[in-house]
Parts: sequence; C-alpha cells; structure tokens
Amino acid sequence: MLSDKMAYAVLPAVDLKRARKFWEDTIGLKVMLDEPAQGMMVMAGEGSMFYVYQRGATKADHTVLEFKVDNIDAEMRDLRSKGVKFEEYDIPAMGIKTVNGVATMDSGDNMSKGAWFKDTEGNIIALDQMSKSNLEKASMQNSMMEMAMPKSAMKK
Repeated sequence: MLSDKMAYAVLPAVDLKRARKFWEDTIGLKVMLDEPAQGMMVMAGEGSMFYVYQRGATKADHTVLEFKVDNIDAEMRDLRSKGVKFEEYDIPAMGIKTVNGVATMDSGDNMSKGAWFKDTEGNIIALDQMSKSNLEKASMQNSMMEMAMPKSAMKK
C-alpha cells in the first residue's frame, strides 16, 4: 500500500556534474548517493530528498520541486547572492503575478508567497512561504498522519 511509503521527486539532468555543482555549491544541499553514470540522490531538510538522473534535453513548463520556507525574502536574498535568478510570471487564470520575483497568493486569512527559479538543467524549482494558518493546518495533518501510521512503517 502506497499510503505508508515515502515519495520523492525525480528531476532530469543533461549534465550531472553541472547539476551536482548547482545543488551542492549554489543551493547548499548534500548528495547522499552518487552513481556517476546514472544519477544522484540529493538530501534536503526534514528527511526529504530528490533524485537527479541523466537524460537527454527535456523541458518541463511547470514546477517540478518545491521547498517550504519560513522566510521567502531571506531565502531569495541568499540564493540571489549565489547567482540564482528568479522568474517573473503573470498567469491571471491561476492568480499568480510576481513582483520582483515574488507572487503573493491571498485567499482570505491564508496568504502565502511563492517564487520560482530554474536549476542549471532548466527545471522549475519553487519556494513556498505558507501562511501561519496553513502551516498550522499542515502540521496538524502531518501529526495526525504520523499517529495513524503503523509503527512498522516508521523508519528512522
């Protein structure tokens, strides 16, 4: 049953060496498993991870990976200082319009902010600063899922 299994994103890369340099040196993540001819497993915070694999040129026109952040402005300052360029979007159908790289999505008391950049392989990566009420809801849902999950499914 998949409800008790870990899931992670898989990103394509034309140049694995270039991708590794970006994720380690620019973004500051750690490669945990490196198979030079195939791909690499990259660790992010709170036990999350994603796999980057070797493949020919592809182009996704949507977000493929998202990082939940507490302070989007601070994260953007840090990434910009490392040469990351943020995308500008104007997508009325989705209610998204960026100003200086940041979109503010407001649905009553659930305001959140988003920003998008591309990795060296052209994959669209997002930063998401959730509203306090959405963070509390997500935290409560996560706690409820952990309580409902069988102990045998929890691996530390």
